[in-house]
Amino acid sequence: MEQPEPGSAPPAARGGPISHAIFRVARLHRMLAGQLLRQAGLHPGQELLMMHLWEAGPQRQAELVTVLGSDSATVTRTVARLERAGFVRRTSCAEDRRVTIVTATPASVALRREVEQIWHRLEDLTADGLGADGRDAAVELLARLEHNLAEATAARCARRSS
Repeated sequence: MEQPEPGSAPPAARGGPISHAIFRVARLHRMLAGQLLRQAGLHPGQELLMMHLWEAGPQRQAELVTVLGSDSATVTRTVARLERAGFVRRTSCAEDRRVTIVTATPASVALRREVEQIWHRLEDLTADGLGADGRDAAVELLARLEHNLAEATAARCARRSS
């Protein structure tokens, strides 16, 4: 099957070249991240949960849903997979047995170094050919796009609930 030219958009997407570019870049970035993370036995997204636990310490599972901007079912599946791999432990909160606390295990310490190396490699591959100024400009532009999308999403949610 022939691959389309990089940057080419189907006619229906030509009215949104930035949106189409974001879709293409995000898809390729996730694919590459997945390939690199498989070396550590992880799937994309699992490393983000682990990064949060390594920095913040034990967390309520419901808090992980909020921090990761995900849904409860996805976080539950992610935590269960990480628990089976030995990287996290789930316990019930002593004060409220309905609350689940998720903790990174000592076994995840070696994983942290590997994840950090993978993210450095992913960054290098993603920004290949960009100098320091180009990297800074890319981060600034992406932050602006993220801000625009967050505001638009919040506004749509506010209109729906009123």
